[in-house]
Amino acid sequence: MSAPKAVLGKDRQEEMEKEKLNMLLIKHLNTIHETFQVLDHSPPSTLKKGSWDDVIKLGEHIYKQATTVGMLWTGDGPNAKALEETMETYSNLLQGFLLLSHGCMIGAGTTLSTCIHSAVKQVIDSSFMLLKESIASYGNSSKAHKLSIPQIVGTVWEACSALKKIPGTNVTAIGRAMTQIAVSIKDVHREMKELKPTSEEAANPDNEVSKPDHDSDNSSEGDLGSDLSPEEMKIAELATEVVSCTLTAIKEVIRSISGLLKNPQTQNESNETVNSLEKLLTICQSMGLQVDEIGACLYPPQEVSAIRTASEKMVSLVGEMQAELEKIKGSSDDFSHSSKGLISSLEQLESALGCSSDDELVSEMENLAVDA
Repeated sequence: MSAPKAVLGKDRQEEMEKEKLNMLLIKHLNTIHETFQVLDHSPPSTLKKGSWDDVIKLGEHIYKQATTVGMLWTGDGPNAKALEETMETYSNLLQGFLLLSHGCMIGAGTTLSTCIHSAVKQVIDSSFMLLKESIASYGNSSKAHKLSIPQIVGTVWEACSALKKIPGTNVTAIGRAMTQIAVSIKDVHREMKELKPTSEEAANPDNEVSKPDHDSDNSSEGDLGSDLSPEEMKIAELATEVVSCTLTAIKEVIRSISGLLKNPQTQNESNETVNSLEKLLTICQSMGLQVDEIGACLYPPQEVSAIRTASEKMVSLVGEMQAELEKIKGSSDDFSHSSKGLISSLEQLESALGCSSDDELVSEMENLAVDA
């Protein structure tokens, strides 16, 4: 009878230890969560800005601490005391990590702040997962728990390593965001160049041409965007030129912003400069949305009114872009040339859209006459 009592006593002790560990875990998580909320508010500009290099170094300590947690689960697993001490050390590191990260947000604009917030959240979230799984695994002989911990440790490693990729300045952060917009526009441009006019057989149904049966089976998949009328194809070609000119203009904006990094006057990143850069990014994002809209409306039947609306918005955005670049003295002859080319391509598109609209009106009137 003594053996079962000993087993029961051991089980009861583990339950009590696990309950204590759970209470400590909740306490640590709540404290860290409260500190994390600080990142939602910009720190006072009167404070000294922290160094992101210090955040990276502390991230390396978190990396090592996560490794230590993983090592506890080799063999028979950790005792309660070791797990408690490791959890406390880990929590203290996360607290310092959050405070250091918040200090690096001094003077950060919306884009850089978002980058910092996202990277920090990845470290905190993955660390929370590791601590929770560690406590859940305590006293549990399941192999699934022991296998999951190394995987979560790897997630923490990835989050800590990603800290090295965070931009150190507003200019770099905004430049990267604009580059992503340019990549997206380039993808749209490539898709638009794949649009094709309707085949001669489809345009002249009276001409009987024998086709293999398997072509008709796949027509719904392969012919999307390949049946534009001559008028629609003309609009598609002009719209493709608009997108090409838009891409060129945004590349010139990026080149202008990159030049700011070499200008000693922008090293302190004044509020005026950051505000203008953020507005430029917003303008580029809006242009990207209009490009997406135009691209989506080119497939038959083309939505002429939507294309025209997007084109008109882009004309306005070019003017706003020019104004913001002049504020930071980033306007150049190359940008001026590219913006004029973009305006010219938009005017040609709108002119063609006007003709297309007239044709649609005539067609509608003819249909009404036939119905009457």
